[in-house]
Amino acid sequence: MLEIRDLVKVYPGPVAALQGVSIEVSSGMFGLLGPNGAGKTTLMRIVAGLLEPTSGKVIFNGEDIVNDPRLIRRQLGYLPQDFGFYPHLSGEAMLRFLLVLKGVEAPQGLKRLATELLDRVNLSYAAKRKVKGYSGGMKQRLGIAQALAGDPRLIVVDEPTAGLDPEERIRFYRLLAELAEDRTVLLSTHIVEDISVLCPRVAIMYDGRFVADTTPTEARKRLAGTIYQGAVEQQDLDEIERLYRITQAILIEGRNQVRIHISQGAAAKGGVPEGFEPVSPTLEDAYLLLAQANGEASS
Repeated sequence: MLEIRDLVKVYPGPVAALQGVSIEVSSGMFGLLGPNGAGKTTLMRIVAGLLEPTSGKVIFNGEDIVNDPRLIRRQLGYLPQDFGFYPHLSGEAMLRFLLVLKGVEAPQGLKRLATELLDRVNLSYAAKRKVKGYSGGMKQRLGIAQALAGDPRLIVVDEPTAGLDPEERIRFYRLLAELAEDRTVLLSTHIVEDISVLCPRVAIMYDGRFVADTTPTEARKRLAGTIYQGAVEQQDLDEIERLYRITQAILIEGRNQVRIHISQGAAAKGGVPEGFEPVSPTLEDAYLLLAQANGEASS
């Protein structure tokens, strides 16, 4: 069990990156969703024992890791947003070097452990290849391989799929889902699809605060009967934006397709614009509406 209690982080300035966040996370996959600058990376670094909070507690399996970060490092696997590799080393050599830095114990030798970890993340075929020749997805899997060393009970991954192509992203989804079967995996991202695919529970973060603690299913249910979609001419976009709360505006076959939120009461009174039809809500609709509402509240 991971418990985060009244966590505050204020940087010089002052800048309040975290404003008293609290949450409890049990085993399995837990998603942390929010825009860039919401405070997600600050929170991840505090949980990983790399950054000291201004106040508050982080407790994992009954141990206060703020008072003694060494307690979490023995149980932690961490994949930060930016993970540096030496490009001239092979994948196997890079991994062995990282295992030495982590102080991982390997009774049967680091070489064998590295081989087992590369096999676990499906990189055995590229063990001798230089890291500079790895794709983005391969580098992420190499990062997960080092995070798995020592059989950690808590794995923290920060923006793990950013920059991955669709095929690599699917591979990475499967790997993370497998890891979450018998441990706690904390996934921080600004990509809504990551949460929809992987996480049975998600906290939405904005401006250093949790603004929702929900499930993707529940978030969609709350918007049932309130999301409409229609084609809009370019010259009419500004008027639609003035009159309605837009959740998404995308181009499909060269035409603007706009999704808008209309309360059930307003819709019953004929408040739906011509050409718009009801559609099933998505987690992205819920997330963007929350972000808009909190952005307006803080402005």
